[in-house]
Amino acid sequence: MATIVSFARLFVGLIYLGILVAIGIVCLIPIVFWHTKRIRLTNALGTAIGKGIMFISGCPMHIKGHDKIHASKPAIYIGNHTSVFDAFTSIWLSPSGTVGVAKREIIYYPFYGLAWVLAGHLLLDRKTPERARASMNKLANFVRKEKLHVFMWPEGTRARDGRLLPFKKGVVHLALQTGLPIVPMVTTGAHKAWEKQTLALRKVPIEIEFLDPID
Repeated sequence: MATIVSFARLFVGLIYLGILVAIGIVCLIPIVFWHTKRIRLTNALGTAIGKGIMFISGCPMHIKGHDKIHASKPAIYIGNHTSVFDAFTSIWLSPSGTVGVAKREIIYYPFYGLAWVLAGHLLLDRKTPERARASMNKLANFVRKEKLHVFMWPEGTRARDGRLLPFKKGVVHLALQTGLPIVPMVTTGAHKAWEKQTLALRKVPIEIEFLDPID
C-alpha cells in the first residue's frame, strides 16, 4: 500500500510540475534576452512549484528563522544537500531575485539542464582551476551588478545519510568577491523523506532553519 501511495504522489507531483514548467516556458519566450527578468519570473514560478510539491509530498514542514530573509538585502544562501526535495524547498523559500549556481555539466541532464539555462541560473566551469576562477569572477560581477541573491549547495552533491560532506571552496570565493553575507539554510529529515537513488517517498517531518547571516 505504501508503495502505491508513493507512486501516486510522484505521479501527481510530476503532472503539477509539468503544467507549471510549461506555463513558465511560454512566459519566458518573450523575455528570453533579459537575463534578470527571467530570473525573477522563474523565482515567482519556483515559489509555487516548491510549495506545491512539498504539499503533495505529504511531509509536515517546520520552518524556523524565515524572518531572517530580506528580499532587499542581497545574500548568499547555502544549504546542506541530502534529497531531491532540497531543490523544491530552496526555490520555495528563497527570496525574489535569487539565482542558482551549479556545475556546468548540469546542462547535459535531460530536461532539467534546459530548464536551468532558460531560467537564467548560472553555470560554473570547474574543468581547470583557471576556468573555475574565470567563471567565479564572471558570476561575482553579475551578482554585484544586478543586486541578486545567490543559492548554493557547497557540498556539491547529495549525502545519503544526512551528514555534511566536505565543502567546495566556491562559496567562500564568491562571498569574498561580492562582499555578501552568507545565510545558512539547515534542512533536517529530507534524506528520510526521499532517499537517494530511490523512488520511495516517506511522509516524515522536514525541518528547515535559517541561521543568522555570517558577515
